[in-house]
Amino acid sequence: MMIEDISCDGVNIPLYIWHRKYESIPTNIVFQTAKELDSFVLRLAYLCRRHVSIAQPMLDASLPDGSRINLTFSDEVTRKGSTFSIRKFNRDPMTIIDLINYKTISAEMAAYFWYAIENRVSILVSGGIAAGKTTTLNCMSMFIKPDLKIVSIEDTPELNLPHQNWIPAVTRTHFGLGTDSSDITLFDLLQSSLRQRPDYIIVGEVRGSEAYTLFQAISTGHLGMSTIHGESVDAVVYRLESEPMNIPRTLIAGIDIITIQKKVVSRGQSCRKMISTTEIVGLDPRSKEILTNEVYKWNTETDSFDFTGRSYLVEKISAKNGIPLEEANKEIKKRKIMLESMAKKNIRNYEEVSDIVRRYYENPEVVYRELKEIE
Repeated sequence: MMIEDISCDGVNIPLYIWHRKYESIPTNIVFQTAKELDSFVLRLAYLCRRHVSIAQPMLDASLPDGSRINLTFSDEVTRKGSTFSIRKFNRDPMTIIDLINYKTISAEMAAYFWYAIENRVSILVSGGIAAGKTTTLNCMSMFIKPDLKIVSIEDTPELNLPHQNWIPAVTRTHFGLGTDSSDITLFDLLQSSLRQRPDYIIVGEVRGSEAYTLFQAISTGHLGMSTIHGESVDAVVYRLESEPMNIPRTLIAGIDIITIQKKVVSRGQSCRKMISTTEIVGLDPRSKEILTNEVYKWNTETDSFDFTGRSYLVEKISAKNGIPLEEANKEIKKRKIMLESMAKKNIRNYEEVSDIVRRYYENPEVVYRELKEIE
């Protein structure tokens, strides 16, 4: 899917699309009267089974195909008239192979995440606006073992997982004036999810009081994944500690990996890169500083991802599983070879990738030989 966003900024202004390669492009479509645009926005709200009016002129919702939409009605809050912005839903979800082919991450990094997630880690995917955080989160989630129970919590449904034992939960805002319905927030859904005994809790984005509940759950043994806005590990930690999240460092240290993803210009082209992958090693008992270890770093000069030489997390996993570190590294290398083979042959379909991951958990040697033979 090359077109990512469609937006209208008001009357007598061309609709704009955001193209994956060419970025912002004006179209030849223009709403020439306020009545025409207002009518179209009301129709969009109707398709979402929601209501927008002079009394309630703003709306965040989802279209029937899963696309995210933001609407404003008339000139109550937007002076140029009604507006809409549609973030298109990809019917064919991107997979980890797409991220490798787009050079967002390397095959070695993908193998590292696969091995880490198999061994039950908690991950924060962070970055700026439109950095592809949710896409990366969804791709990583495919590595969760098929038998584990997952509860995902989002404002608008974007995650698409292959797991049967998955409960996708979505927030709800009240339907309008004079109704008895109430808001159901991320915080409400997160508290409810803890009573469902999930192995993994996936929150689309943490930004409020629900973050404290998620980090408490992680500290008590649940596994968590989420996205957060922040363009460095320090910025992420600062944001977690600040209002309205107020998470103490003792809980932040429960996260295993923080990734930083950015939209950058590399070799004249706009693209997304995971510029840093950092492990949270622990908390210094004296200084209370969070101890980190950067495992992978994007090299801007060579457009490659450099391994920094040591993974404390892989060392910890090998010690926990009672296997030599060399064996753990060998396993990661095998998965790297498999992923490279899949990328080379463009085995990137959502169902194909999830099936290979599932079968590898059941019979790794057979699947490894299959993929090695098609190189």
